[in-house]
Amino acid sequence: MVRKIRQVRTRAGRILVDTRDVDVRTRDGRIPGAVHIPLSVLEWRVDPTSGHQSAALAGHEDDLILICHEGYSSSLAAVRLHELGYGNTTDVIGGFVAWSADGLPVEH
Repeated sequence: MVRKIRQVRTRAGRILVDTRDVDVRTRDGRIPGAVHIPLSVLEWRVDPTSGHQSAALAGHEDDLILICHEGYSSSLAAVRLHELGYGNTTDVIGGFVAWSADGLPVEH
């Protein structure tokens, strides 16, 4: 499944948003090309009307793939973004653990 998400992301120009805490990213590694946005501010960084949108997400609000450590909190975050109207948002099943186990790129 992770490989499929990576292929979809690459083909469609989707943005991978890493919602893991800085401490966890430092410990386990970063995903090259992923945009880091903590869960605590995700909605504001996605929403262009918030006044706090991330420049990296501007124009791609509905082209997001969320990833957390094990896939649980990113699933809930994707539901929250769906409720805000971003229905194409999805997440990586199994999160960073599955990403790493699948041998996908990680920078330490």
